Amino acid sequence: MADADPKFDTAEAIEVAPDPRARRWLRPLLMFGVPLLLIALAGYWWSTSGGSVSTDNAYVQQDKVGVASDVAGRIVEVAVRENQSVKAGDVLFRIDPEPFRIALDQANAAIASAQVQVTTLQASYAGTGADIQAARDTIASAQEDYARQAALMQRGFTTRARFDQSKHALEQARASYQRAVADAAEARSKLSTGAAVPGVNPAIAAARAQREKALLDLSRTTRRAPVDGVISQSDRLQVGQMMMSGLPAVTIVRSGGSWVEANFKETDLNKMRVGQPAEISFDAYPGLKLKGHVASIGAGTGSEFSVLPAQNANGNWVKVTQRVPVRVAIDEKSPRQLIAGLSADVKVITGK
Repeated sequence: MADADPKFDTAEAIEVAPDPRARRWLRPLLMFGVPLLLIALAGYWWSTSGGSVSTDNAYVQQDKVGVASDVAGRIVEVAVRENQSVKAGDVLFRIDPEPFRIALDQANAAIASAQVQVTTLQASYAGTGADIQAARDTIASAQEDYARQAALMQRGFTTRARFDQSKHALEQARASYQRAVADAAEARSKLSTGAAVPGVNPAIAAARAQREKALLDLSRTTRRAPVDGVISQSDRLQVGQMMMSGLPAVTIVRSGGSWVEANFKETDLNKMRVGQPAEISFDAYPGLKLKGHVASIGAGTGSEFSVLPAQNANGNWVKVTQRVPVRVAIDEKSPRQLIAGLSADVKVITGK
C-alpha cells in the first residue's frame, strides 16, 4: 500500500533534503571560527604555560630563633610549653640565681677590699714624707760627726776605729735616705691611675668591673623571649636540667615572617626576574591561593651548598638538571595559619 501512495513518498523526500541556507553558513563558520578557536587556544596556552613557570618543589619558610642560655646553671622554673605563643619579653625559663648572688657578694667584698687598700696606700704615702725628712736629719747629724772625727784624726785626738765608725754611720744615713725616697715613689705609683680609667684606682676599677659582670650574670638567669612567635623544640626545658652556656634550649618560630622557598629548574630561570608576580597554593589548604612576588634568586644551586657536593670530574658523569632556590615573598595575609615546612606550588608569571 505504501508503494501505491505517491503523496507519502514526496513528503519523505522533502524532509530529508538538505537546506541550502545551512550550506551557506557552514563555509564561513569553518573559515573564520576554526582560526579564532586556534588563536584562543594559543592565547590560553601562552597565558597559562608559555608565559609562566611553576614548580611544586616549594616549601613555606619562617624565621626561627634559637634561644640559648647566657649562663650555665640548673633550671628551676619553666614558664612555657610546646606550641605556645609568646611575646617579646615574656619569661621562658629561669636558672638557679643563688651562685650568681654569691658572686655578686664576692664582687662587693672585692670593692671594699680595694678601697681599704687604697686608703692604706694613701696613709703609707703620707708617712714617706716624714721618713724622708728624718733621713735628711740623720744625714746632717752623721755628716757633722764625720767632719768632727776627721778633724780630730788629723790632730791625733781620736782613734781610727772612731773615725771609721762615723764614716760608716754617714753612709748608712745616706742609704736610709735613698730607701725613703724609693718607698715614697713606690707608694705614689700605687696610687696613680691609668689613661683607661682616669681618676680611679686600678684595683677599685677591676673590682667594680667584677661587680658589673656579677650583676649581668644574675640578670641573665631569667631568660626572656627575644621576639614574638611560637615555642618549638622545648623538650630540653625541664626543671632540674643542667643548662650549658651557649647551648640552644628552645626554638621560637617568629610570627609574621613567612615566605616560600621555591626550587626552580635551572631551565626556568631564563625569563625569571626579581619582582615578577607569583601565585602560591598549598597542599594543606586546597583552594587557598595567595599572591606574591619574586623577592630574590639564589646565588647558587642546592647542590653547591649541600654537605657533600656532587663530584662531576669523573668518567661516570651524568648531566642532571639543577635546582636553584628562589625566595618568593607573600604579599597578602593568609586566612589560614602558615606553618614552617608546608609544601606549596608556585607559579611565576614571567610575561609581566
